[in-house]
Amino acid sequence: MNIDFEKLTNKVKNIPTTVCEGKVKKIIGLTVEVEGIKAFVGELCEVYNNFGNPIECEVVGFRDGYVILMPLGELAGIGPGCKVIAKGIPLSVKCSDDLLGKILDGIGNPIDKDVIISGERYSLFNEPPDPMRRPRITNIMPTGIRAIDGFLTCGEGQRIGIFAGSGVGKSTTLGMMARTAKADVNVIALIGERGREVLDFIERDLGEEGMKKSVVVCATSDKSPLVRLKGALTGTAIAEYFRDQGKKVLLMMDSVTRFAMAQREVGLAIGEPPAQKGYTPSVFAMLPKLMERTGTSEKGSITAFYTVLVDGDDFNEPIADTVRGILDGHIVLSRKLAHKNHYPAIDILNSVSRLMKEIATDEHNKAASDARDILATYKEAEDLINIGAYEKGSNKNIDKAIDYIDIVNGYLKQGVNESTPFDVSKETLINMF
Repeated sequence: MNIDFEKLTNKVKNIPTTVCEGKVKKIIGLTVEVEGIKAFVGELCEVYNNFGNPIECEVVGFRDGYVILMPLGELAGIGPGCKVIAKGIPLSVKCSDDLLGKILDGIGNPIDKDVIISGERYSLFNEPPDPMRRPRITNIMPTGIRAIDGFLTCGEGQRIGIFAGSGVGKSTTLGMMARTAKADVNVIALIGERGREVLDFIERDLGEEGMKKSVVVCATSDKSPLVRLKGALTGTAIAEYFRDQGKKVLLMMDSVTRFAMAQREVGLAIGEPPAQKGYTPSVFAMLPKLMERTGTSEKGSITAFYTVLVDGDDFNEPIADTVRGILDGHIVLSRKLAHKNHYPAIDILNSVSRLMKEIATDEHNKAASDARDILATYKEAEDLINIGAYEKGSNKNIDKAIDYIDIVNGYLKQGVNESTPFDVSKETLINMF
């Protein structure tokens, strides 16, 4: 047997020969102050509690000569004097095809403990692709949802926000896309969701077919804010891995608002001053860093859908306003439409795809524009029509809107388990008038 001594020598050289050890000084709220270690922001550390179990923590800042850690688990058992060891590495996630069909926690570990994931490690803090080398978006990403394919056509590598209040159908819409969109891989990041909703989403909305080509990253609302924060970064890193394999990836994150809330908790805990609605400045710095990592690259594409849980149905609240300015379009779900049993409850008049004009045909764009005119005209005259004050023949545009409104609404309504091929959605819209 031949032994490669050079390879062994290089491995030995890379083994750290010193251990950086410190001890817990005090705990304030969600943070642990440590003395005696030298560390960098983002570095992993292990705190050994009084039960002898190591708890993983991350360095989030420094104060008065102490290193500030935030745990990725529970603080129970940690007290003054507990041993702390700096690991010298940042958080990363193992990536390979083994991930398909798996459910991971917020830091990339399989929830099913018997599952072993092999593969290369991807950093949670990758840089976005070089803007000068990003290919332009030219191909359409069919979603199987008529309202989106017909009126809000999305491209491969586009980033879209889905804005809605609670209980209007964000998760259901994502589930429909996961089952029917023409992507090679789905990466679904459930950030800050109720624990009950996770299995509901996987079994009811995603289904067996959708799960086969999906990776689900789950950081429920009961987890520490750092785990919820890392859940979004883990999902993005996994999507980047599959993009680097040359695949068409569909990334769905539910929700960006809870990611922002987690960052707010972290920021306030380490002493950051609150700004708009209590959100710290770091929240508004983190959002573009997260979202710019998706999109096209020289190898593949990540088409991203980010849900935004708008506070009190206020679509101009700080997070919604910031996200809308970063992304390439927004889909607004209307509670008023949901109350009328109109699903998916997409408000076409308040939604836009910034790339539809470029990637859809002229004929398709014209048909969508004509249908929008029908919806806008009818909405403006709806009160007059409902009370019988409008007299037919008074306005030819309103007459046309009355004739076609039921046809347009019938096109926009779609069953949860119903999927329409893109070409059918397009031709139906073009031939509507």
